[in-house]
Amino acid sequence: MSAAGNSEGARTGRALPWALVTPALGWTLLFFVLPFVAMGLSSFTAQEGGGGTLSNYSQFFTNPAYWQAMVNSLQVTAIVTVVSVLLAYPFAWILAQQIPERWQRLALMLAVLPFWTSYVVRSYSWLLVLAQNGVINRALTGIGVVSEPLQLANTRLATVTGFVHFFVMLLTLTIFANLKQLSPSYRKAAADLGAGPVRTFLHVILPLTLPGIMVGAFLTFVLCIGDYITPQILGGNNELLMPQLVMMQIGRRGDFPLASALSIILMAVVTIAYLACARWLKIERT
Repeated sequence: MSAAGNSEGARTGRALPWALVTPALGWTLLFFVLPFVAMGLSSFTAQEGGGGTLSNYSQFFTNPAYWQAMVNSLQVTAIVTVVSVLLAYPFAWILAQQIPERWQRLALMLAVLPFWTSYVVRSYSWLLVLAQNGVINRALTGIGVVSEPLQLANTRLATVTGFVHFFVMLLTLTIFANLKQLSPSYRKAAADLGAGPVRTFLHVILPLTLPGIMVGAFLTFVLCIGDYITPQILGGNNELLMPQLVMMQIGRRGDFPLASALSIILMAVVTIAYLACARWLKIERT
């Protein structure tokens, strides 16, 4: 082959990877980078126009209602993440270790059924269950446990319940995948060394499955702290969370600069969570 042919082949080989990745880069630039830059620039402007102001960010730190919305979001997200992990781990363990191999696919399919239902439909379904005239209150008043219906809907409990119903399944999948990769020889080796079931779990099984837990917990954190639908339907605006605060600035006040600033702050919190979990997510930081 001639030198010209070799040179042309080398150029083609270098251009091919860029040709393959260009559509993805273009999509990311058009629908993520440019909107993010526009939102960042908007956060430094005033509602009536102009630029070069930090007033939108200062409002967050000086307005107690705005700061409380962030605290509420972090509290709800932390509760949802912890409860979901505590429920998902034994569920994933049963699926991976107790159910026979031939039935595991069917069990997983049944476990992810909530994903097949619309997110909005699930939230309204929980609202019907938790309402004053809902299934739970009817059952409690019917058997005489309470004399009057309990206030279950439009509370933090309702919001957490709706979130947990969804995220337990997500965490179950990530933990299940990690448990399936765990060799049975680890437990046998621990037993040979005199470790009982509890010590084997705490010192062998749990550390080895921690990456799966952290991946699911991080996904739960990101999706939960930025969710608007579930708190809006089940919380009933009795407790303001950050996504509701952002939508309030847009829908009621038309204050897009302040909404942009609040969104940037929320993304900064997610970034901090990402950096905190990067060690367990096995992502190298440079």
